[in-house]
Amino acid sequence: MGLAQCLAAAFLFLLLLGLTSAQRLVTVQEGPLYRVRGSHITLWCKVSGYQGPAEQNFQWSIYLPSAPEREVQIVSTVDPSFPYAIYTQRVRGRGIFVERLQGDAVLLHITELQERDAGQYECHTPNTDERYFGSYSAKTNLTVIPDTLSASMAPQALSHMEGDVVELTCEVSKATAQHTHLSVGWYLLQGAGEQPAKEILTLSKDFILKPGPSYEQRFLEGDVQLNKVGNTTYKLVIRGVKPSEQGQLYCEAAEWIEDPDKTWKDISRHQTQRTWLAVLSRGTELSVDLTATEPSLSEGDTLQLSCVLEAPKSSNFKVLWLLNGMEVARVDPHGVLTWEEEYEERARLGQLQAVKPSNTVYVFTISEVGLEDKGTYQCSVSEMKTPGGLQSIQTVVSSGIQVDVKPAESHLRLSVSTSTPRVTAGDPLTLHCEVQGASGPVSLRWWHLSPQQQGHRELVAAMERDGTLSLGSAYRDGGARGSLRLQKESSDTFTLVIPSTLDEDDGGQYWCEATQWARGRNWTGKGEAAVTVTSMGLGLQATLRSRMATVTYGQSFELFCQVFASYALEEVPVSVRWRFQPSPPAGPLQELVQVPPNGTVLWGAAQPRFQGKAQLAKTDSSFRLHVHSALPANEGVYQCEVEVWRRNVLPLGQPAANTSSNAVGIRVVLPESKLQVDMKDSSVEIASGNAAIQCRIVFAQENSQFAVTWYLLPPLADTKPLQILRANHSSVLEYGSEFSSPAQQSRFLSQRVSSSLFQLQILSANLGDQGSYYCVVEEWLWLVDGWYKLGEGTSGRTMLKLKLSERELQMEKTNGSISAREGEEATLPCRLQGAPLPRSQLSATWFRVRGGGRDGALLSLRRDGTVQYPEGRLAARLFLRRPSARDFSLTLSSVESGDAGVYYCQLQQWQQQGEGKDWAVQALARSGHTQLITIPPESTVLSRICSSPPLLNFILYLPLVLILLLALAVFCWYCKFRKSKKSNITGWMMELDGNEEAKKT
Repeated sequence: MGLAQCLAAAFLFLLLLGLTSAQRLVTVQEGPLYRVRGSHITLWCKVSGYQGPAEQNFQWSIYLPSAPEREVQIVSTVDPSFPYAIYTQRVRGRGIFVERLQGDAVLLHITELQERDAGQYECHTPNTDERYFGSYSAKTNLTVIPDTLSASMAPQALSHMEGDVVELTCEVSKATAQHTHLSVGWYLLQGAGEQPAKEILTLSKDFILKPGPSYEQRFLEGDVQLNKVGNTTYKLVIRGVKPSEQGQLYCEAAEWIEDPDKTWKDISRHQTQRTWLAVLSRGTELSVDLTATEPSLSEGDTLQLSCVLEAPKSSNFKVLWLLNGMEVARVDPHGVLTWEEEYEERARLGQLQAVKPSNTVYVFTISEVGLEDKGTYQCSVSEMKTPGGLQSIQTVVSSGIQVDVKPAESHLRLSVSTSTPRVTAGDPLTLHCEVQGASGPVSLRWWHLSPQQQGHRELVAAMERDGTLSLGSAYRDGGARGSLRLQKESSDTFTLVIPSTLDEDDGGQYWCEATQWARGRNWTGKGEAAVTVTSMGLGLQATLRSRMATVTYGQSFELFCQVFASYALEEVPVSVRWRFQPSPPAGPLQELVQVPPNGTVLWGAAQPRFQGKAQLAKTDSSFRLHVHSALPANEGVYQCEVEVWRRNVLPLGQPAANTSSNAVGIRVVLPESKLQVDMKDSSVEIASGNAAIQCRIVFAQENSQFAVTWYLLPPLADTKPLQILRANHSSVLEYGSEFSSPAQQSRFLSQRVSSSLFQLQILSANLGDQGSYYCVVEEWLWLVDGWYKLGEGTSGRTMLKLKLSERELQMEKTNGSISAREGEEATLPCRLQGAPLPRSQLSATWFRVRGGGRDGALLSLRRDGTVQYPEGRLAARLFLRRPSARDFSLTLSSVESGDAGVYYCQLQQWQQQGEGKDWAVQALARSGHTQLITIPPESTVLSRICSSPPLLNFILYLPLVLILLLALAVFCWYCKFRKSKKSNITGWMMELDGNEEAKKT
């Protein structure tokens, strides 16, 4: 390879390497995932191998279990109009949103998971590449399960002295069907809740006890313990309780599940009610601590204040509850409660409570706070000398807690579901609307959004706050859909029942709109459920089957048409139609018989083939066709068609739906053939004249007729058998394409010599007739309605050879060998000795000896001078150069190592049998074998350079280095020359100046 070719190849390789691009791949969080209803969940999705901007866009969709083939769009990072109507409200309210982690990774958030959110989620990335290459979306499955986790602890107020032992129990249970783990932890909340709760001790999901940071040493010393008692009870023990541990204790339980990516996820968390713990220091003066469950509240929330006393001994205390410095209530040492006048009415209604759980703990509760309840709360404690006395020893007022009350916000939440998400026209529809978080009277309205009328909604029914029911204008007619029912099943569940759906238009979205009324204001919540009303034909399906696909002549068979529907088939009018297509098919299926709903049997055009042979039967959802004593005319393809009408519709009119079953083929097998043909191989050798090839039948049934087909297998390898002629069972002759000329038909004749012997006559046999002859015999039998083929048999091979005199065609038969260097050409000799016969033509074929006794033809020169190349891959390198009429030497150019082997040529001499007659082979001869030996090419200087990259780089860069050095030398010489010339000029000028001065002197 030349230097220029080496450089071009290297440049092309670098160019192709630069064009290589990455493949886009979208991955999503592996599923299936299980999450509980009402929880906040996230799903991650990322893309890699993309082109275009660094910030990619993402689109999330869901495939619901009720319609797994239908894509429902949820949210997009680029298109605000992407969500379907069912998700628009939740996306706008940030109930569903996408958080971008980075340019090519996002998190899908669903803040409050609902049952209808279960399904297969798809994350799709719009294409930004130059061409589509890779995956652009990925899917994962999400299953919504009920929240069965429960954590409970009875609320109480405990008072302990410093150093006592505190024991608390918490009940935790779950009933989740999936395999999950539990973690249980105890926490301490102090002050007004402005600081996060302190972790005391937690039993993790891995069943390991982990103490909080401030309890590690006491856990190691055994002073803090968490014990499991029974299956659901968890007991916390704190020994040597300290005053710093005073506050609210509670238990938190979490349920964990292992995702397919082997990570654990907490799917549910629940906290118990809180226990107030007061720890009194030993030997201290009276102190008061005021705490609140939550100082920042909304209208309607519950405010609970706890006043905890620390005293050296049990004393008589009077406690005053103060708001903005004004007394609200007081508790005397005997525990008698007295309210201020303006608070008496609210206390009588149970909205205000002041209790004394113990002598050192006092609790003040407002069950429904209003805007008038905001302000600063304090408790004033006076230690009295005697329980009924008026003289106090000391009075301590707690620090104030500022309570802020915000205007009420509705916590109304709606969950809409249906027990009939997919029904058939005529079936009832049931919808449920569960209203949660309502703190006052509720009015309800049901709306319908038809899929055929986008944007238009129709009022179905309404229930006012007092229970008054009204129906929409389209639903007042009870004759169309029946009498609609809207009723309150429980305190928070409303049920709508439509007794009978009309058609597909009754499907779509059903909206439940609930309005809560409280404190002179109202709040409205909405929810929706999707319903699909299908036509009677959507679930209609017919399956045709048979116990046997092949029956013998005279045997009976049955076909069963099983009908499947999403409704009870016996409740609707049904018609069945049987169709039949004979074998072989000659057109569309013909109608055999029809049974309409009234049971009348109507025969069709295919009846003559089944006259007196077909019987019909019917069960609940299956139809049967029985055919006895099968004939060949009953062979073919069967199909059933089922039509259905709507219930209680008279007259029937056009069917509401129809379906056709699969086609079932029935094959009728004829009587078994007993045909036996002589399979012995033989040979016939003649010098000239006629030849006779025999085909003998050893055994066959009586009354059988035979069709005989004669074949010729030429002697050359890799050739297909040629059909000579066929004589059918009626002795009608049909010649093959190679033997269809009048000359060939006159030479090849078939005759039946006896009842069991057929003979092929070859008149004036020549060399071209050599080869293997055999016959294929078909046995035919006349049955009731025509001729039928029972079987066939193939005879043995008869080799026909002609004795040819090789004295007429002589070739060099000496074996030899030649050597050729790879890349050069080699000539394989093939020469005819002596002149060919006058008015004859020669053909030549070159072969290469291969293993297994099968030689492969490389080149064929036909007698008319045309050349054929059986191996097309060598056509460009094979040349038949004939310097003389007797020289058929083969030239092989650009010899390769795989060309080594043994070659020979074969010549045939052709002569015309007469004026206007065919040419026939009269003589043939084969040359000796020539072995071709290939020699590897010589190693040249140029090839060594190309094969050695270091040497090639040296030769490439050496001239550049030499040129650079030469340029540097020239530049240095030029600089030195200029410097020398400048100094000479300076000296010359000085010499001139000196001469001038000398002259002046």
